[in-house]
Amino acid sequence: MTALTESPTQAGAPAAAVDGLILLAHGARDPAWARPFERVAALVRAARPQAAVALAFLEGMAPDLAGAGAALAANGCRHVVVLPLFLGTGGHVRRDVPAQLAALTAAHPAVRWTLAPAIGDDERLVRALATIALQHLGGPTADPGAS
Repeated sequence: MTALTESPTQAGAPAAAVDGLILLAHGARDPAWARPFERVAALVRAARPQAAVALAFLEGMAPDLAGAGAALAANGCRHVVVLPLFLGTGGHVRRDVPAQLAALTAAHPAVRWTLAPAIGDDERLVRALATIALQHLGGPTADPGAS
């Protein structure tokens, strides 16, 4: 049975090891916009060469989520996590991505698809952004969340 969950931690211990990751960005008309996301994907691939890592876009660029998911399924992935590279959880993450994942689940029922929370919900990213912002104010840049 294929599972579609919102988070690996919400569902408990995964039934199968994660062997695929889709980094899902919004997309844009300008190809230069994708460069930071391509760098993230390259760093993840270098750190975990045994995992299948794909970069996909919600709109305006290729591959889309369906294409990236189909490629990972064709490569034999059994458990794929979709990580939205969005700073917030808006309509795309709440509605559009789950609808697309439901279609992937129907098309590739042998694969377990897990939707991770938007990356902007991760406190580590929030702190990193605050640290960078503080650097622009000058002075000490201690961890803004430390007490």
